[in-house]
Amino acid sequence: MEMVLPLVLVLVFSLTSQIEAELQVGFYRDKCKAAESIVKDEVEKAFERDRGIAPGLLRLHFHDCFVRGCDASILIDSTPMNVGEKNGPPNVNTLRGSKVIDSAKARLEAECKGVVSCADVLAFAARDAVEICNGFGWSVPAGRRDGRVSLASETLDIPAPFLNLDQLSQSFAKKGLTQEEMVTLSGAHTIGHAHCTSFSNRLYDFNASSSQDPSLNPLYAEDLKRQCPRGPQGTVDPNLVVDMNFSPAAMDSSYYTDVLRHRGLFTSDQALTTSQATARQVTTYAVNGLLWESEFAKVMVKMSQIEVLTGTDGEIRTNCRVINNSN
Repeated sequence: MEMVLPLVLVLVFSLTSQIEAELQVGFYRDKCKAAESIVKDEVEKAFERDRGIAPGLLRLHFHDCFVRGCDASILIDSTPMNVGEKNGPPNVNTLRGSKVIDSAKARLEAECKGVVSCADVLAFAARDAVEICNGFGWSVPAGRRDGRVSLASETLDIPAPFLNLDQLSQSFAKKGLTQEEMVTLSGAHTIGHAHCTSFSNRLYDFNASSSQDPSLNPLYAEDLKRQCPRGPQGTVDPNLVVDMNFSPAAMDSSYYTDVLRHRGLFTSDQALTTSQATARQVTTYAVNGLLWESEFAKVMVKMSQIEVLTGTDGEIRTNCRVINNSN
């Protein structure tokens, strides 16, 4: 038994080192020099038309990495024989950004056919989406290859907005991310919009003793009720959306200030204040936005390497929506 643990640690270290060696910053420098600039150009053009595209791309990358790793399997369309990830419960009718990836990929195929993976395009686009919202970014290690399997049933791995702190921590731990890294990544909720149905239980049907979540700022709750009213049947229109916070187009640390003021939109947001350790981290980020930006960039790089396919595994999809040789 004493020999097993060191052996496991060696295997894990070797696997991690292999991934780090195969994913490289500047991977396309000699293969497709314009790869990153083409993706950035498409993100910028889409953002000019619709600012909501930035949080959409960031969420698309996150949801991709939490199912089968960062292999662009979330981009594969469903078929009569298979229901893909994009039609899984957390994703159906809520994903945004696929068309930006399509546009970038079409240009890349024209520039350097069969070279740049959809998984790398998505990782670049997520970085560019953050940068366009506040100016900070990071170098993206590339060399991912695309997966050939996409199953709606596996989207249950994506952390849900109603999870408590222990559930959130466990969900991230399954992907090799610590509780501290989970708190850091949660700051992505500072941009974008959310469907009312993803948090309406906190307004109307919290539990048997309280219809409204007592951890929710009462004034904020009243504002949310005005934006997310219940209809005659007591239900909330699933098409209604609200801003994630008061500066939904700025990638900054205001999210953490909101959480401290009990204006976390999701149950999972407010859950960050339910332990001393996570509450301290939230407070630190609320007063030191530059620290959060730095740590967010580092954790995004780590997340973007979850269970990646490299070398000869997977494929380089010609069309991000369809696996090769399937049409």
